[in-house]
Amino acid sequence: LWLEFHSGGITNPLTVIEQITYLMFLRLLDIAEMRNEKKAARTKKPFKRVFADPEADGIKGHSEQHLRWHRLRTMDGPALVQLMNKPKTKEDPAGGVFAHLKEMTSEQTTFGEFMKEAQFLVIKPQLLVKAMELIEDLPLEKGDTKGDLYEYMLGKLTTAGINGQFRTPPHIIRMMVEVVDPQPQWRICDPACGTGGFLVRT
Repeated sequence: LWLEFHSGGITNPLTVIEQITYLMFLRLLDIAEMRNEKKAARTKKPFKRVFADPEADGIKGHSEQHLRWHRLRTMDGPALVQLMNKPKTKEDPAGGVFAHLKEMTSEQTTFGEFMKEAQFLVIKPQLLVKAMELIEDLPLEKGDTKGDLYEYMLGKLTTAGINGQFRTPPHIIRMMVEVVDPQPQWRICDPACGTGGFLVRT
């Protein structure tokens, strides 16, 4: 994946990490939406959708289902690139993927703070299709895969050590959890949890 970005003309490590993170986040949003849909089908309880679906919810409005990861994966390269940065208009109130993500930033969240100036810089259709194909193969739902990916990408930055952005190795996490021996009834506060490696291990 890293090499694909370099051969596609995006060589700045920070930019590569940023763009890969955006794509990973899009996939994770869709994974979470699918999980909530299955839960709602079982419990018969509504949930707040990330991507509006008037047909399923029986309400008026515009659909945003075409902006979901699994739908984007079915598109050809040129149309996909166009949809990523397509602005919202009266004719197309749903807009493109990043227009939707930026609309989500109206909520007072850390995500909103970082996404308000977000720019999608992958403009080569072949690169975008290949990058999404490779991200589709990443086991993002297993263990602390996101932490492993983050650690690998930070290794590409010469500034990683300066910024103090290091992840605790898995064997150290195991040892510390065994020493602390957390119990099921405990409440755990980890304000520097990062990708949650300690919490996952606990």
